Amino acid sequence: MFITDKELCADCLLALGNFDGIHLGHKAVLQTALSKAQELGLVPAVLLFNEHPKKVLSGIAPPELITQDDKKERLGKMGFSIVTVPFSAVQNLSARNFLEELYCSLNVRAVSCGYNFRFGKDASGNTATLEKECERLRIKLFVSKEQEYKNEPVSSTRIRTALHNGNVCEANAMLGGEFSYRLEVVSGDRRGRLLGFPTINQFFPEGFVRLRYGVYASKVCLGGLWYAGVTNIGVRPTVGGESFRSETCILGFSGNLYGETVEVFLLDFLRDERKFESLDALTAAIAHDAKKALEIFSKQQQNKG
Repeated sequence: MFITDKELCADCLLALGNFDGIHLGHKAVLQTALSKAQELGLVPAVLLFNEHPKKVLSGIAPPELITQDDKKERLGKMGFSIVTVPFSAVQNLSARNFLEELYCSLNVRAVSCGYNFRFGKDASGNTATLEKECERLRIKLFVSKEQEYKNEPVSSTRIRTALHNGNVCEANAMLGGEFSYRLEVVSGDRRGRLLGFPTINQFFPEGFVRLRYGVYASKVCLGGLWYAGVTNIGVRPTVGGESFRSETCILGFSGNLYGETVEVFLLDFLRDERKFESLDALTAAIAHDAKKALEIFSKQQQNKG
């Protein structure tokens, strides 16, 4: 039996997958798990690994679309019990033995997964294998169909590519909501305040998806209220910056957020990051960016209303 960070006493329906970013394909699996668990009287649970399998097997993991802590928090809010398993405990198990371990260790009585789910040593098992083994163990199986965007399957790889190219709207469409990151606000050089646009500075964790350098329309929720934002992601070349960061001007908000954890949601890409000839030119550009960002934010709020 492998060791988890949470032991499930009740029979459960287990959702299987990496759930990186929790995009439309993942949501189909998760929503099926929730509805079927309620129907069958089972506890909805999600199996996560403590490390990305590719990191263990090849030493290189795909860039994260969401931090592990945020992933667990989002899944928990959806109603799932989270079970984290050391990948080393299962990496050498055959597809059959992997499912048997789930059945015995976690009281798994039903499984929800995507159409392209792979499991077992060397990813030898697929949904056909899963169907056969679930039938043998009398585990109910629910396989979600692929979700498409522009006639192609939604995938974390496509979302990473979209973000890397600055195609935020495409990434958000595949995610089924705005791409966001929740990070601690750290002290900056306060230059934004001197320019008339105070900002919050946030540094991305190692291994996080690399976004296109540029200026984005964004939004932030503080104290239950939504604010439009202008977010610069990059190195701030006009002021001689070198460290890669997110710097957000929260329009209409004044207050000290140092040390707070703030979630920034990206709405659209406005322009590439560039070096301006003067601080006055930079200030004028930020003012123009703020106007466009406020228009995008207002339009989105109206559509949601």
